[in-house]
Amino acid sequence: MKRNALAMSLAKAMFCLTVLPASLVATAQEQSPDGAAAAEPKQLETIVVQGEITYRNRTDDIAPVLAYDLEYFQRFEPNTVGDMLKRVPGVTFVGSDIMEFDGAMMRGMAAGYTQVLINGKKVPGAGDDRSFWVDRIPAEMVDHIEILRSNSANRSGDAIAGTINIVLRDAYVFDGSYLRIGVNRWDDGEINPTFGAVTSGAALGGRFLAGINVQDRYRAKTKRSDRFTDPSMAERVSWEDQEEVKDGRDYSGNVSYTADIGDTSRFSLDAFYVKTDRDVTEVSHEVEYDDEDVIESRVPGLNPIDQKNWGVGAEYRFDMAGGTTELDLDYARFEDDSAESEEKHEYVNGEWDASEAEAQAVRADDAETSFKLAHKRPVGNAELELGVDYRRKKRDIAYTNFVWEAENEGDAVVYELDGTIESLIEETRVDPYVMLSGRGGKFSWEAGLRYEMTQSDIRYGEDGEVDGSESKDYNELLPSVHLKWDVSADTRISLSLAKSIKRPNFNELIPAVLDGEFGDNDYIGNPLLEPETANGIDLGFERRLGKHGVVGVNFFYRDVKNLIELANTGEWSEDAQDTYEEDLEEFLEENPGSTADDFEFNPESWLFTSANVGDGKVYGVEFDLSTPLTSFGLPNTGVFLNYSYLDSKVTDFLGERRFNDQAKNVYNVGFIQDLPSVGASFGATYRKQGDAFSRILGEEVTVKYGDDLEVFVEKRFGTTISLRLTAANLLDASKDEFFNKFDNEADQIDRDFDEYELETEEAGPSYQLVMRWAF
Repeated sequence: MKRNALAMSLAKAMFCLTVLPASLVATAQEQSPDGAAAAEPKQLETIVVQGEITYRNRTDDIAPVLAYDLEYFQRFEPNTVGDMLKRVPGVTFVGSDIMEFDGAMMRGMAAGYTQVLINGKKVPGAGDDRSFWVDRIPAEMVDHIEILRSNSANRSGDAIAGTINIVLRDAYVFDGSYLRIGVNRWDDGEINPTFGAVTSGAALGGRFLAGINVQDRYRAKTKRSDRFTDPSMAERVSWEDQEEVKDGRDYSGNVSYTADIGDTSRFSLDAFYVKTDRDVTEVSHEVEYDDEDVIESRVPGLNPIDQKNWGVGAEYRFDMAGGTTELDLDYARFEDDSAESEEKHEYVNGEWDASEAEAQAVRADDAETSFKLAHKRPVGNAELELGVDYRRKKRDIAYTNFVWEAENEGDAVVYELDGTIESLIEETRVDPYVMLSGRGGKFSWEAGLRYEMTQSDIRYGEDGEVDGSESKDYNELLPSVHLKWDVSADTRISLSLAKSIKRPNFNELIPAVLDGEFGDNDYIGNPLLEPETANGIDLGFERRLGKHGVVGVNFFYRDVKNLIELANTGEWSEDAQDTYEEDLEEFLEENPGSTADDFEFNPESWLFTSANVGDGKVYGVEFDLSTPLTSFGLPNTGVFLNYSYLDSKVTDFLGERRFNDQAKNVYNVGFIQDLPSVGASFGATYRKQGDAFSRILGEEVTVKYGDDLEVFVEKRFGTTISLRLTAANLLDASKDEFFNKFDNEADQIDRDFDEYELETEEAGPSYQLVMRWAF
């Protein structure tokens, strides 16, 4: 009961404010219900045929926010939100395959530290780390993208690295219709179509928008792995060549309806749907050298993916009690019905030796229901906002494993069931908040408190039997303060102080033993993990350059507490236990009269878990420039530049290192040259991401990505048609990984290598021709 006391008190206080007598209702002003002046809808034909170069928006938010309209990215014809985000400051992608951008990492921190919202609302995703794969949302659904560098009290605090808010096109903002028809050509000659359509206008007493998008998604890449005894590379023990093809189709759509009710109220309804249907096929040729034997293996693999993301939300805003009350109800769902299989056919010195296979089917259902009640009203020269967010999450997932082993060469693959691991995670959150903000003269400020109360229940089992359940409750008070000083009409300085949170990954909570999850080491989750928290500082400077340009620099620091990392339980793995029992039996047979106490055994594998291991620090600087070169007499030339220096410190069992997978830096530079006299334009963008390093028990990995160059050429026909040719990955960038592998912690400390591996993958350039027609 105590854990809900603050929430109930705040909810009651807000309820009293909203039901004050009608005589307290202020005279309605001629403005939109959200307090902004009414504006005419933007014509969609201006999205299709851009008469001017679009630059980064300069927002009026008190909190540090960067905003980018779709038009900022559109001339390079991005297919997904991931393609868009690779051009904004401080966003890296480590772990993504070459030419793919799925798990966005702000400040270089792992994707789970970045909160991804759609229309300001949380949505479930595929990642066990609670991340949302941004390449699932097509660019054509997007109105603009907001980069929220620090969190405020009226948003969920799951944003240690920051928040990416993907704002979909809204019926109230747009008017008109257009078609997008295109074709992609990949480096191996594959050609795929893409299609999109959007329409918006007055309907049903309000405004309505609908959009659909169908695009074939294709990637073909080659990968080479060479494995050695140690980093000297004096002795190669094996190598592997692999070809992989990802071939599928994404279907997506979104609708939006908005209607004004009376003079001061507005009702909105929006929904989106994304379906990913894809097959990933790969074939590997492996060669291993074992003394005088040469072991060759053919390893085919198949990964059919069937995933769906969808959500629906309703919002009602109305003026009463001298302010504005907001009611939000949202439901979002992620469904996964995918599988993965791999066969291995092994030949020793040219003769068949063995064939085996493994397969896994995944069934996942992740649903979130949320309700928000908030009220804003003036208090003197300030504005008070009171609210409470309720959220219930239910994640039901099952992994079913299958195995097969041949008796003779050429036997058909017939899988046998090898067990099922199931888990059900339910989280209930009640998050009351209060926020006060003020604007006056050159200074604006915002201060708030958010109290997040989480109740987590976990049930897990194997093979249809429930093995156990755990519960964990935790509460966090998250204060935030934002200050903005308008030094002049063109220059501003901002300071933000905020506390944020990262909840444990789902797979870290489930106490089921996974055999060989980390090399030969087993893993078991820890349902009693505490969430990570961080006290953060952002200090920014921004200056307007002429009419359209803007330059900014931002310093950030995060002091992370209760860092969750891999730890050794000190218990042997199941494989080590089996080896011990076999070796002990042999020892006792060879040494009559001996006991188990006389037997010495050094296990080479252990049982790992996740634990709160200590603290860490993340810091860096972000610079961005977006401006026309008007002062140089080149008003039709736009330049774009951003650079982020990223660093961190954490201490593990080997000493000090950076946060795992944090790139050292990332930068992007580009230009657009408009030719108004001929209705054409062209441009290029170049991106480079620094090296990233990760270290866990038993393995250390360095990841390097090559340079990424994109260009476009555009021709406009009147005010309704444009034709764009774009080319991506023109420098044929590679992804290179360097693996240091060890049998156990002791060997890792002593640098006694089990294996050293170099792995590189390439995909080649791609080309896209797109026509847009507004009508």
